[in-house]
Amino acid sequence: MSHPLKFKQSIAYWCLAETEWKWNIEQICQLAVSLGMKSIELAPTEAYSIIKKYQLTCALCCNGMPGVPFMKGLNNLKNHEEILTRIKKSIDTASEYGFPNVIAFVGYKWFHPEDPSSGEISINECVESCIKGLRELSVYAADKGVTICLEHLNTRDRSHPMKGHPGYQGDNIDLCANIVRRVNSPNVRLLFDIYHVHIMHDDVNKHLRDHYDIIGHIHTAGYPGRNELDDKQDIYYPDIVTTIRKIGYNGYVGHEFIPTREPRDGFFAAKKIFDV
Repeated sequence: MSHPLKFKQSIAYWCLAETEWKWNIEQICQLAVSLGMKSIELAPTEAYSIIKKYQLTCALCCNGMPGVPFMKGLNNLKNHEEILTRIKKSIDTASEYGFPNVIAFVGYKWFHPEDPSSGEISINECVESCIKGLRELSVYAADKGVTICLEHLNTRDRSHPMKGHPGYQGDNIDLCANIVRRVNSPNVRLLFDIYHVHIMHDDVNKHLRDHYDIIGHIHTAGYPGRNELDDKQDIYYPDIVTTIRKIGYNGYVGHEFIPTREPRDGFFAAKKIFDV
């Protein structure tokens, strides 16, 4: 019996560059190469040439939005001109470098993302606006050979700004999946973040099975803490890896956790879980 193919694995740039570790892109690339990983994702565009120098890819590219990129999203039609322009530019750059995916976000539920008093966008308006924007992007992305991945985020973990996102309207994985299904394009997929799904819905394996056919990218992190995938957290990753294999997923797995110890040890252990 043949051994199943190993997952293509990736390190999220911000977890080492924009946290207390303060690693530069060269250090992160060197870590990925030493561990046999294939990608550094969510890196700034100025890092792309260095990523290519190390014969790596950027499995998931940023959407080009300034500041906090998931606050102003596709759920508000007033944001579409700016968002679509920026995402199309990100698609162009990804295509030029041969990178496969660009991230997209639903956005915060308020008409002015930083002002809850500005009123809430209805769920129906949210869904229809996201579908409209993603349909336009899907045509553009298809022409460039790139896929858009819509991310579900949690709104419950308030321990740190990088862990929970109160106000994000796409905090229900089924809602995000419904948007992707209604867009009905192979160039728009669901970004399935195990950490966020665990917090919002608990049963990660069920939702992997429910949405297996539209998952375009997977993220990992431990809970609580958004740290290593070890026995100090609640998510039992070996069981989840079994489910991911059973559903036939063959895309990238991006490790998006903040190390609490020597980063090489944590990322090596995470890679080993997915290599089994």
